[in-house]
Parts: sequence; C-alpha cells; structure tokens
Amino acid sequence: MSRIALVHGPNLNMLGRRPSEHYGTLTLPELESQVRAWGTERGMVVGTFQTNFEGAMLEHLHGLAGAVDGIVINPGAWTHYQYSVRDALESVGAPFVEVHLSDLDARENFRKVSVVRDIALATVKGKGPGGYREALDILKAELSA
Repeated sequence: MSRIALVHGPNLNMLGRRPSEHYGTLTLPELESQVRAWGTERGMVVGTFQTNFEGAMLEHLHGLAGAVDGIVINPGAWTHYQYSVRDALESVGAPFVEVHLSDLDARENFRKVSVVRDIALATVKGKGPGGYREALDILKAELSA
C-alpha cells in the first residue's frame, strides 16, 4: 500500500460554506472521506491534514519526509505567494500533485500564479472533487513506474 498525504491549506476547512460556484458543496470531512475511499480503491492509504497556520503546515510537511510515498496538496491561498510552503514541499523528497477545486486560470489575475507548480509532478485544477481522484491516479502511475 502506498502512503499518501492529503494536505489542505487555509480556508479549506470552510468548504461547504464557501461560494459553491468555485468550491462545490462538499464539506472538508466529506471530501477527505471521498479521497480516502478513492485511495483505498487504488491500493493507497491516505492520511489527511488541514491548517490555517503557516508554521503548522511547514512542520507537518517537514514530518512527511521519509514517511509518505506521495502528496496531494491544495495549498489554498498559499499557492500564490508562500515560498516557505514551496521550500517545504521540495525538501520532503516525495512526488506531489497540486490540486485546486476551481480553475485558477479562469479567475482573478492573482490566482493565476502558483509558486509550487513548477516543482509539482502535475497540477489539476477546475475539476471539483474529481480532481483529487485524478491526482491519485497521477501519483499511482508515478509510484508504479
């Protein structure tokens, strides 16, 4: 079984209350449950983490080094400017897929910037919850190669 970390950044704990046209209607616990089920179908054990605090995110990512085979991350607003999250992801040494529920490129200009995209295995955006399933498939293919 591959060990996958599902990591969410700021405000994603508010899923289900955020604008549904961008984020859908699932709550974070519902989304995490769905991703864990998709992971099980793919021979993966998925652990979850969400924080609104940068330091907690960095400490969590640091702790993943050597403990996971891959990461699925939605960095939330940190996507656009938080180089410390980028550096932490780079130091883990595990492949990761960047996921966004909405299509960032079709939204405000500031959302078009991702400071992690160029070091990610792939970026999946604008596919709602199904984007997480796609991210797991990308990781499965990478880990099987």
